[in-house]
Formats: sequence, structure tokens, C-alpha cells
Amino acid sequence: MKPATIHEDLDLQRGHLAAACRALYRLGWMPGTSGNVSIRSGEGVMITASGRSKGTMAPEDTVIVDPVDGRPLVGETERPSAETSIHLAVYRQVSGCGAVVHAHAPYSTALATLTGTGTGTGTGTGGSVGRVVFRELELAKGLGVAAPRLVEVPVFANWPDVSRIADDVTVCLRETPDVPPALLIDRHGVTTWGGDLDEARNRLECVEELSRLTLLTGAFGPAVAKETAR
Repeated sequence: MKPATIHEDLDLQRGHLAAACRALYRLGWMPGTSGNVSIRSGEGVMITASGRSKGTMAPEDTVIVDPVDGRPLVGETERPSAETSIHLAVYRQVSGCGAVVHAHAPYSTALATLTGTGTGTGTGTGGSVGRVVFRELELAKGLGVAAPRLVEVPVFANWPDVSRIADDVTVCLRETPDVPPALLIDRHGVTTWGGDLDEARNRLECVEELSRLTLLTGAFGPAVAKETAR
């Protein structure tokens, strides 16, 4: 299946991508050069270039890559984000995905760190090592899931080889097609996706606030105890 086409010119797309990064930087979710954003661009994927400060992100700090192997297309001069393989895994497995956002938002990163084992073992399934559980929180409706009263977001081991994380994500999305449009990586942040950049970013905001509420209310501890007791 060919990827969906975004009907915008490249300059406009690059500008939207850069603006999204600067906005997330101002929230404190993409400090320094951390985080990355991508969108469908014709038959390719446009993603933030490697090693760029998100606070000063410019349109030229982006690169279009092949959706299969992640290599820059002809004419592109920048090196893509080191986490391109994770983005491409989501595009390949999620029909209709038009944008992916990865950020080091503090509450979701903390929750992922408290849940993940970092060893490839845990209570998760399909490539994940654990799950963050959001129970009875109204904001979960913002994720567009069928059952927002109980949402389980997979947590993945933070392997040094990013392609290994991408492989785990691929397995999870393939084996659990009803997974919410979000994933967490132990000690490494949150990734969300959607039909377009606005939807992916909105879902990121929802996951971060759900994580904040879960930690503030103390719902994290009982949820983990119940899940791991199975």
C-alpha cells in the first residue's frame, strides 16, 4: 500500500514541522536536541534532521527519507534523526498514519521509567516490556480509543541500538492492532501518532497530562501492583 500523500508544497511542510518542534521546545518537552517529528510527504517521510536544537528549529533542518529504508531521498542533504526507524515502524504498521511525534515530556518519561525494566522482560506483550495503565480518566477520550475508561500504553526497553526498539515496536503494533496511538520508552520519553500533525501533537499532550494525573493521584502504584500480579 502506498503511503498517503499530504497535499502541500515542501516548503510549507518543512515550515510546519519546524514550528511544531519550536512549540514543543517551549513546553519543555524537547530540551536541547532531543525529540523528533515526522510527517508523510508524498511517497516519502519528512523528519527532523539529527542533532538540531528544537528551540531554533528552521525549515531547512528537515530531511525527506525513503519510507522503507530510511535513507535520505535524492537531493536531501541533512542526516535524519537517529530514531527514524521507530517512526517508519509506526507508518508501516498503522494504516492512515500521517504524522509521528516523539518528545521527552517529563511526566510521561517518568512514568515510563518507573514502569519499564530496560531488560526486555516484564508484564508487556508483543515486543513491549510493560504497560502504563490509565484508569477512569476523562482525558483519555482524546486518544480516540474505543474504551477510554481503561487505556494501556505499551512501554519498550531502551536498547542502545535504536533499530532494536523499532523491531519491538513493529512486533507490538502487528500483534496488538488495538493498541492506543501512543508508546513509551523506558527512560526515553513518549511517541504518539495520528492522521496529521495536529492530531499527533494533541495526543502527545493528552498522554503527558494523563501521566501527570496518574502520578499526582497515586494511581500508578495500585495499577502496577494489579497488573504484575496476574
